[in-house]
Amino acid sequence: MTDPTTDNAGLTKAADDPRASLETLRAEIAKAVVGQDPAVTGLVVALLCRGHVLLEGVPGVAKTLLVRALASALELDTKRVQFTPDLMPSDVTGSLVYDTRTAEFSFQPGPVFTNLLLADEINRTPPKTQSSLLEAMEERQVTVDGTPRPLPEPFLVAATQNPVEYEGTYPLPEAQLDRFLLKLTIPLPSRENEIDVLTRHASGFDPRDLRAAGIRPVAGPADLAAARASVAATTVSPEITAYVVDICRATRESPSLTMGVSPRGATALLSTARAWAWLTGRDYVIPDDVKALALPTLRHRVQLRPEAEMEGVTADSVINAVLAHVPVPR
Repeated sequence: MTDPTTDNAGLTKAADDPRASLETLRAEIAKAVVGQDPAVTGLVVALLCRGHVLLEGVPGVAKTLLVRALASALELDTKRVQFTPDLMPSDVTGSLVYDTRTAEFSFQPGPVFTNLLLADEINRTPPKTQSSLLEAMEERQVTVDGTPRPLPEPFLVAATQNPVEYEGTYPLPEAQLDRFLLKLTIPLPSRENEIDVLTRHASGFDPRDLRAAGIRPVAGPADLAAARASVAATTVSPEITAYVVDICRATRESPSLTMGVSPRGATALLSTARAWAWLTGRDYVIPDDVKALALPTLRHRVQLRPEAEMEGVTADSVINAVLAHVPVPR
């Protein structure tokens, strides 16, 4: 990995202006991915908050390409695991392997030992394998044969999934959904963006060769570390803290939900709002920051009543209704 304090590979000196470095990600990733700025921003927010991201969308909307482009622009080590029904937990975390030369067992790290793990189509593998990521996501370590092994820093799991209506999927349990900081929905592109995509492919764009597409590292781990320190210094007033709590408590009282947002979800919303405030150039949080991140932070932390779901109610519509009714601090 290139030393982030040098100018090699186009990197500027890290802690000079981490906000500017991270803001250039949009333009850099746009060289490969068209029209997905909200998803790019969400991934950056997750990195700033040391959280993980669930990407949901129909096949073919560049979920995998988005994560690969992010890793390339941030010069992070990345590995990809295709989750299938026959995938075993050890295929993700690693296992002990017997070495005939030394007559001893040695640990062979799995693909989870990386900076950015792309868990592709995570809902196509059974819950036993899905749960193999829980310790890695929460504790940032893997325990094999009683020995904890720390994961690299930074570490982010970007899991993609197809909508649960597709056959052969295993919906993620609530306990694992709650471990994801954000759930980002990747929409189909607009007509103009889709024309742009096809034009690029007709001109020779190869999604398997991001270097040829012109993507270069514009930030690195040192920039992330400096940015995280700045985010941690972002001011949160007591009124904003109370606003976050009131939003989350209101979801627990919604007649459309069987389960509202937990205190962990409230903590997550406060963290993402701080990161968004810092990215937009402020050192304090305002109510609009909370509103901007409410949907991606909370939509996977609530559970709809079956009768509400049959009537067409969605998690997003419930959260939007809560935001419309909870008093905004002045």
